[in-house]
Amino acid sequence: MPEPSLDPRIDALADVLGAEPADLRFFRSPGRVNLIGGHVDYHEGWVVPMAIDHEIVVGVRPRDDGRIVARSLDLDGVVDVAADGSDDPRRVVPAWGRIVGAVAGTLADEGRDAVGADIAVATSLAIGGGLSSSAAFEVAIALALCDAAAFSLPIRAFALAAQRAEHLATGVPCGVQDQMAALCGLEDHALLLDCRTFELEWLPIPPSVRVLIVHSGVPRTLEGSPYAQRRSQGEAVASRLGLRVLRDATAEQVQHDPRGRHVVSEMRRVLEFADALRRGDAPTLGSLMLAGHASLRDDMEVSTPDLDALVECLVDAGAYGARLTGGGFGGCVVALVPEERADTIAHDAPVRYRERTGRAPTSTLVRAANGAGPFPLVP
Repeated sequence: MPEPSLDPRIDALADVLGAEPADLRFFRSPGRVNLIGGHVDYHEGWVVPMAIDHEIVVGVRPRDDGRIVARSLDLDGVVDVAADGSDDPRRVVPAWGRIVGAVAGTLADEGRDAVGADIAVATSLAIGGGLSSSAAFEVAIALALCDAAAFSLPIRAFALAAQRAEHLATGVPCGVQDQMAALCGLEDHALLLDCRTFELEWLPIPPSVRVLIVHSGVPRTLEGSPYAQRRSQGEAVASRLGLRVLRDATAEQVQHDPRGRHVVSEMRRVLEFADALRRGDAPTLGSLMLAGHASLRDDMEVSTPDLDALVECLVDAGAYGARLTGGGFGGCVVALVPEERADTIAHDAPVRYRERTGRAPTSTLVRAANGAGPFPLVP
């Protein structure tokens, strides 16, 4: 009898596929938390995301009938789509399989051969929390399908293919920061990403600081939310200024337009945040996060009273700063907290928030993780 793998997910994924672990290949893709840089990636601005130690893991083996068949340890149903990407992803059932079909299509556009695959999926990422579970899923499926077909892409093309899959599967016109964060994360570091040039800089998280994520208890999905409207409003501002995106606007040009004012001011905050990370200046990091949340609340109007209350409770409990993370309209808040008080704040802030709102929050201390790649059977 084979020895059990050190990570129980390996054996669980193999069992779903009726295979031995040695007969499969395994890949992982992390979620991400965006420390600062909300609603600017689609304007080709700068963002500071961080891959986190919560992830999606997949097991895969090729099959010879031109079909991709995917099963999940966490979600119901079996996905069965054409490996050549010819199935309309919006018609795939169950709904979680839309991303599988969309990734198959975008990789086919990039030249991947129509090699079938059996795939099993497990996740430790909260779905709909603003931690980019969809981007992590896209990247994990893309890694599995590329491996099955002995196909590869450069990082930038890979990220853009995964981004297009999100657009096709959900209709959400997201930027590319989530996919890049999932691919390029580095342990103990945040990532300064230029969404125009794809230039990367890895910035160390100060050892005196912990990253705390608190789910507001309000489920969130960008599909059907005003996210696309907010993007179109920003694009309209750029168009009125004769610009393609607001990356190229000045503060004076947008001072009387709240959507444009948020984008331009947020890009400035991102660069100041990166400087503060280089210095290890935790108080400045916190104040910039709070300013970013205020702008998302007042100028971009993507916050909610619950998210605002959660930010206030975190600061009252001793966080350096906090802000909504993801596209808004629910989901999670991210906070930077002193390392020596991290556990206390992770307990106290949700208690205060629950007393204030009646919501049931959940808090998680996370660490910066490496980007997506093979998932070995042993460390």
